[in-house]
Amino acid sequence: MKKIAVITMGVRLNQEKGYTRFRYICEFLADAGYEVDLITTTFQHWEKEQRDLEKIKADDYKFGLKFIYEPGYKKNIDLQRIRSHRIAAKNLTALLEKEGDYDLLYAEIPPNDVALAAARYAEKKGIPFVVDVNDLWPEAMRMVLDIPVVSSVLFYPLQRDAEKVYGLTSGVIGTSDEYRDRPFLHQKREIPRETVYVGNDLADFDDGAEEYMAQVNKAEDEFWVTYAGTIGTSYDIRTMVLAAGELEKRGRSDIRFKILGGGPLKAELEELANMKQIYSVEFVGYAPYGKMAAYLKKSDILVNSFVKKAPQSIVTKIGDYLAAGKAMINTCMSPEFRGKVEKDGFGVNIIPEDVIVLADMIEDMYENKEKRLEMGVKARQIAENEFDRKKSYRKIERMIAGLLEK
Repeated sequence: MKKIAVITMGVRLNQEKGYTRFRYICEFLADAGYEVDLITTTFQHWEKEQRDLEKIKADDYKFGLKFIYEPGYKKNIDLQRIRSHRIAAKNLTALLEKEGDYDLLYAEIPPNDVALAAARYAEKKGIPFVVDVNDLWPEAMRMVLDIPVVSSVLFYPLQRDAEKVYGLTSGVIGTSDEYRDRPFLHQKREIPRETVYVGNDLADFDDGAEEYMAQVNKAEDEFWVTYAGTIGTSYDIRTMVLAAGELEKRGRSDIRFKILGGGPLKAELEELANMKQIYSVEFVGYAPYGKMAAYLKKSDILVNSFVKKAPQSIVTKIGDYLAAGKAMINTCMSPEFRGKVEKDGFGVNIIPEDVIVLADMIEDMYENKEKRLEMGVKARQIAENEFDRKKSYRKIERMIAGLLEK
């Protein structure tokens, strides 16, 4: 039996917040007949606190669990996080040197230095290394800190480490075509590459929504416009709040905005809504996955809301948005995703950070029920064909099998 390590600094284990992509990959590979270890950090990224390891180890998993110490950080982008990841990278190297009896390593990037530690160990041992590109550092960090010369100097180590990782990988999995192709931007290599959207398990989404449907109360005369995800620098929730105010002025008091999730700007935006006396916006906060699914299914429009400079492409929430079978308004400027919205017909693209443009589009969809429902049907079809993990993650297993056969 071949033994694989899946390495990630961001994964939701039992009873935690966060994303499940790498846990699902571990379960998928275990079901395919591999012996799998999930190597992750003692620090829980979404909770911003150290994990209770004894409690976690008391639960049953289909795969092994190994933890590397990481001191942690308070903000998603700051020097403390960079230092924390650097320590995690050193501890990963030490763990692999001591217990790294693996036939293949599979690691996410970012963090770039943690991925590089895995890549170097795989090179040393002569085993395949697969990188899963699910964000771009330092590109994303320039959203928060973009000072000429200073940012270039500060972020140079991240850029350098990324290129080193890309030069050592045996195969590339990207959560979008843009991310899949990023490793080949500055170096031409003939290695396997695949796009595997973060996606979701449609059965889990539907079951969770059904479980919570009765708990999500929606009046018959209400029209819901919903966002689910992080409330941070890349995400243009401010324009949604102000668009709600604009629609109130137009007499559309039945159009209600539901903002699900948390993040560094949540309190500031709640204060904005209060200060401007915008009453049609509700900040729901973090919701369990099933409850979020129920909110999405009860909504009329979903907004994939990003600022102009956001570097993101096809993000985690898209699988859930599509699964809900609702029309989407997209402000993300990624050419790849805007092209997909247009080609697949499940929503409309508008320019970001424009209150009137967003309010006008919401009003247009409000008045055109038939168009809205048609987009929703297409959204669900795309979810079933391209974002359901049970189908799409087979690409990962096929790549791994091919590399292990060489």
